Amino acid sequence: PFDRFYFNSLVVSLSVTSLQIFTSSLAAFAFARLRFKGRETLFVVYLATLMIPFPVLLVPNFIVVRELGWYDTYAALILPPAFSAFSTFLMRQQFKGLPMELDDAARIDGASSLRIWWQIIMPMSKTTIAALSIFIFLNTWNDFLWPLVVTNSEEMRTVPIGLNAFQGQFNVRWNLLMAAAVAALLPVLIVYILAQKWFIKGITMTGISGR
Repeated sequence: PFDRFYFNSLVVSLSVTSLQIFTSSLAAFAFARLRFKGRETLFVVYLATLMIPFPVLLVPNFIVVRELGWYDTYAALILPPAFSAFSTFLMRQQFKGLPMELDDAARIDGASSLRIWWQIIMPMSKTTIAALSIFIFLNTWNDFLWPLVVTNSEEMRTVPIGLNAFQGQFNVRWNLLMAAAVAALLPVLIVYILAQKWFIKGITMTGISGR
């Protein structure tokens, strides 16, 4: 049921991209724009998790998913990848490059931290968000190992696992495999083409503000 695989990949990729941008931007805002004791130490500890290889985390994450009753569900495919130290680091660097005077002026007008994050910081970081969204969508769409581990039924399989079904033990159905691979490539191209507009807009706005 390749149409089901396609649907699952779209749901998972779009959900993971949206949630990871949401969680990473909130964490990055706290690390870059808010002042609290131990901020830098906490960020270094959070960033150090990038040095842990994914195979080391695979079994503990699987146990957590199984104990929560998420095995073979969308929750198992979406929630664990919804948090990323790399995305937080990338967005923090973007947020730190924005003038702090923007926050001070907004707070004088009575804006809360959440309002500053949503109405000031996020709109000024569209270029970074667009680039990061492409990376997240692409990685999630092409992910093979995690969906293979946490799903069992055909109803929950994704496109990479579906592509593997065209490869038998003794032969490969090359015509179907190539057709399915081209079909699997289309969403990535569409996302890139749509996000490219934000790249151009971001460069244009940067040039105008620089003058």
